[in-house]
Amino acid sequence: MTLLDTPATTAVAPAELAPAARLLPSLAAVYRAQLARAKVARIPLLFVATFQSLGILVMMRGVVDGGDNPAAHAVVAGSAVLVVAFVALNLLAQYFGKLRATGGLDHYATLPVPPAAVVLGAAGAYASFTLPGTLVTAAAGAWLFDLPARNLWVLLAVVPLAGAALSGLGAACGLLAKRQEIATLLGQLGMSAALLLGVLPAGNLPEPVRWLRDLLPSTYGVEAFARTFAPAPDWAAVLGDLGVCAAVGLCSLTAATWAYRRATR
Repeated sequence: MTLLDTPATTAVAPAELAPAARLLPSLAAVYRAQLARAKVARIPLLFVATFQSLGILVMMRGVVDGGDNPAAHAVVAGSAVLVVAFVALNLLAQYFGKLRATGGLDHYATLPVPPAAVVLGAAGAYASFTLPGTLVTAAAGAWLFDLPARNLWVLLAVVPLAGAALSGLGAACGLLAKRQEIATLLGQLGMSAALLLGVLPAGNLPEPVRWLRDLLPSTYGVEAFARTFAPAPDWAAVLGDLGVCAAVGLCSLTAATWAYRRATR
């Protein structure tokens, strides 16, 4: 048989693409990577965020009476959640703003992971740093203002829910800002809003400022935690505030995922 008699070569079928990465494994991988990356900065972040909130507690103790006082409840709860705002909102806005400015988002865009996994993984890693500082701040506030500390366990629900809401907002600010400096500014403004509107008692604020306070994602986490300092907490109201906080967190993380897709186009 000669070469001319050789049968035609059979066409090779194209290889199938690998299946798309699932959300939960991708989320776990991004979370672990971000957690390992931030280990070096963990102690400074915790110290700065916690020291800032403790300083506010000491300052407010000079003007707000302790004991069974709604103003004292608001100050302690707001100062504790402020630790979450400092890390989850302010620093996450700066982080995503830097990624966009330096082209770091292009690296994530090439990975076979869903956009939601990138946003949720980074948000979860940053929010994880806040729990120890939040507990320390809440315990110190309860001691300074003579409040019961038996319900501090509620922070185990408040921190992840408020952290999700603030992380989504911070990530969206960093991803939508066209310049890194603007992302830093938005993060600082958001943290300042959490400070002024979350720590100050709502009863002393003008009505228009209260409306702005209701728009802040962390407000409902502050309200839920503040209710637990009452002699007989209204647990239905606490669960209602936590439910609203969870819904706001879902919306803010969805917005952050959309902002990520928009920034990586």
